[in-house]
Amino acid sequence: MRKHISFEAAAGLIADGDVLAVSSASGVACPDRMLAALGERFAREGHPRDLTTLHPIATGDSYGQKGIDHLAQHSGMLARVLAGSYPSAPSSLPMPAIWRRIIDDEIAAYNVPAGVLFSMLRDAAAKRPGPLTQVGLGTFVDPRIEGAAMNARAAAAPIVEHLEFAGREWLHFPAIAPRVALIRATSADERGNLSYEHEGAFLGAHDVALAAHNHGGLVIAQVKRLVKAGTIRPQRVFVPGTLVDYVVVDPEQWQATQTPYDPAVSGEVACPETSFELPPWGPEKVIARRAAQELQAGMVVNLGFGISANVPRILLEEGQFGAVTCAIEQGAVGGMPLIGFAFGCSANAEAIVPSPQQFIYFEGGGFDLSLLSFMQIDRAGNVNVSRLAARPYLTSGVGGFVDITTHAPRIVYSGLYTAGAKLEAGGGRLTILKEGKVKLVHAVEQISFSGDMARRRGQSVRYVTERCVFDLVEDGLIVREIAPGVDLERDVLSLAAFPLKVDPQLRTMDAA
Repeated sequence: MRKHISFEAAAGLIADGDVLAVSSASGVACPDRMLAALGERFAREGHPRDLTTLHPIATGDSYGQKGIDHLAQHSGMLARVLAGSYPSAPSSLPMPAIWRRIIDDEIAAYNVPAGVLFSMLRDAAAKRPGPLTQVGLGTFVDPRIEGAAMNARAAAAPIVEHLEFAGREWLHFPAIAPRVALIRATSADERGNLSYEHEGAFLGAHDVALAAHNHGGLVIAQVKRLVKAGTIRPQRVFVPGTLVDYVVVDPEQWQATQTPYDPAVSGEVACPETSFELPPWGPEKVIARRAAQELQAGMVVNLGFGISANVPRILLEEGQFGAVTCAIEQGAVGGMPLIGFAFGCSANAEAIVPSPQQFIYFEGGGFDLSLLSFMQIDRAGNVNVSRLAARPYLTSGVGGFVDITTHAPRIVYSGLYTAGAKLEAGGGRLTILKEGKVKLVHAVEQISFSGDMARRRGQSVRYVTERCVFDLVEDGLIVREIAPGVDLERDVLSLAAFPLKVDPQLRTMDAA
């Protein structure tokens, strides 16, 4: 029988200097009560200290000291963090504690692509030396640029190397074996078998558990309830009890941030399509509507956070929902990807697969098109989505963006042409009432996507804004469309920090 223990006892199992791997996706499937117990122990005892933590996808939201902030609020508790994403907060809210540790160079912090982190854990489980991958070449992940380091302390301890093998360029990341895995499920039976019937995603719980178990470490599972041995059907067991050492029970655990429980999120029921809120009218909806025109029936489309996440709702509004299948990195395939705090889950999904397998699908370019967002674009076609030096905590880092874009056959980036502009869209025209801050810059602050690598790979890259559409071509960026009501020179060309080419057959964007 696997041991059911208290949160306090489980926190006592973690020693100074331990390596912890956490399965979570922001507020989705986060073992938050277990992380809180660790923080509470440190407040009492000053231990455990100098932890290394691995978070393939962000752990906890940025409100109310959730997730990783349970640990980061205590000076000395963390020594090193490798994460695909970090908590972010709007400027109206306090900076997450983890960002203060990073900015003050108190910990070595790395922003590692989510899929790569899963591969690092999987290779650790198999006792292999770590993944050899093209994910990250030419981006800030490349050691010739930033090496995924977020501060000076991390830069002084590099984790990735560039090398040549079999006539090609690769990045090598080390396999890192955790001594403790913290995972979450809905139910645990008396033998420690875990099922996920109320969860919106499996994430990487099985891979994280394997990595710790195969190196003699501990696997601690936070669950909502205990059930009798043999009552979970074998097909429903996602993590077998052979991998689980201890179980802690939080009967109040929420399905996701601000979502106590919604059976449509976990695929137990299907909710009516009329229950999905449609995006309000405005410039961002204009962008989403134009991005939706890039789709064709039968496509499998990856969606990222931001404006692109509204495209399925545009299809619903236009009577085209279901014409394409959406897939997101947290594992949902089909259905309606959710927005806001529940992003990472889908209602009415056709399938929910583990995140590591979803990333293999994305990294291998097995889908048709990716709809993503941008913060900055430069003259080389590079895109920054991951860091703004002035206020880095406003962004969550790179997540799965680099994994997804490496071999995506087609990418459509969506975003407002300038930041903070006052715009009015109506009557088939766009009116610019007050101009904003330039987002087409000489050089992006961080290269999350390399235009040069995209050219080498022959990828099709398009950028959609409310006032124009432009493409990545061999010798720069070329404007293909302009919105009705927009002056090409005044509202587009003069606001880019570098010359834009103009298609001789410049089209007017569909007034719809």
